[in-house]
Amino acid sequence: MNEKISIIAATIICIVISLLTCACTGNTEPDAVKETVYVPLAPDYTDPLMWHIIKNDSNGSGADVFYIPSTWEFDWTSADGAIRHYADPSRADHRADMSIEIEGVAEYMADGNDFYSPFYRHITLDSWATLNEDTISRRYHDVAFQDVKAAFDLYLDKHNAGRPFILAGFSQGGKSVVELLKTLDENTRSRMVAAYVMGYKVTPDDIASHPYITAASDSIDTGTVICYNSVSDVKYTKPVVAAPNAMCINPVNWKTDATPALLDDTITVTLDPRAKVLVVEGYDGSSLPNILDILNTGDYHGAEPWLYSEPLRKNFKLRIKTWRSKQ
Repeated sequence: MNEKISIIAATIICIVISLLTCACTGNTEPDAVKETVYVPLAPDYTDPLMWHIIKNDSNGSGADVFYIPSTWEFDWTSADGAIRHYADPSRADHRADMSIEIEGVAEYMADGNDFYSPFYRHITLDSWATLNEDTISRRYHDVAFQDVKAAFDLYLDKHNAGRPFILAGFSQGGKSVVELLKTLDENTRSRMVAAYVMGYKVTPDDIASHPYITAASDSIDTGTVICYNSVSDVKYTKPVVAAPNAMCINPVNWKTDATPALLDDTITVTLDPRAKVLVVEGYDGSSLPNILDILNTGDYHGAEPWLYSEPLRKNFKLRIKTWRSKQ
C-alpha cells in the first residue's frame, strides 16, 4: 500500500513540474470582489468524454458509486494571457490528471459496483492556497459546483434508474459531496447507502441548516456520512479542509471514540474526539508532495483515499448489503 501511495505522489510531482500552457476558449465574469475571473466553457455531460464510467455490478447486488475527484490543477495561463483559476475538462491533459485519481479509487470503489465519475471545472490549488474561505467558496459555487450538480442530475436522470447509490469524494470532491447532500430531496436520500467525505469537513453550520446530514456511528448504518481527516498530530489540523468539523469516524475500526486501530500491522490510527481528526502513527508520509506549504505538512491529506482503501472496500460492500437487507 505504501508503494502505491508513493507512486501516486510521485505522479503528482511530475504533473506539477510539467504543467504547460495551451489555448483555451472561455468567458469572463466579475465576482463579488471585482476580481476578473476567466472561466472555461462548461462541460456537456451528455458527452461520454466528460465521464469515467465502469459497470461492474453484473448480478444486481451492488450499488452505484458517484465519485467526485479532488484538486489537480494549479493556476495556468491560456494562450490569450488570461490566468485560469479552474480546470478545463475540454483539455486532454486536465482529464488525464483527474483520471489518475479516479482510476485509483475505482480499483476498490467499483468492486462489484457501477461507478460514475465526472470531469469538472474544479477550482485550482492556488485558489485553496489563498486560505480565504470566502474566495474559495465563491469560486467553487460559481463554477465547480455548477458542474458537479449538472453531472449528478444527469446521472440521476439517465443512469441511476432507482438504484441505491453511494456518494464519495476526496478533498474538493469531499466538499462536493457535502454540497450535494444539501440538495437531495427525501426520495433521493432514501436510496443513498452512505456518503464518504474523505479529507474534508462537515461543519456545525452544515448540520444546523440540513439536520438530515447525520454522522455514521458504526460500520453498518445507512444514509449517514463517513467523514475523516488524517494528521500526525492534532496541531497539524488544517482549517481549510478539517476545521471546524462536526464529525469524524475511524475507517479502520469504525468507532467514533479514541479506541486505537491497527492498520496493515504497523500503522496505528486513533481518533481524537475533540479535534475530530485521525492521528496516524507509524506511517511514513515523506513521499507525499508538499502542496504550497499548506497540505501534506504534518497532515496526511494526500493519502486519504489510499491509506484506508482496503477497509473502505469492505465497508462499501457491508453498507450496501445492509441497505439492501432493509428493503
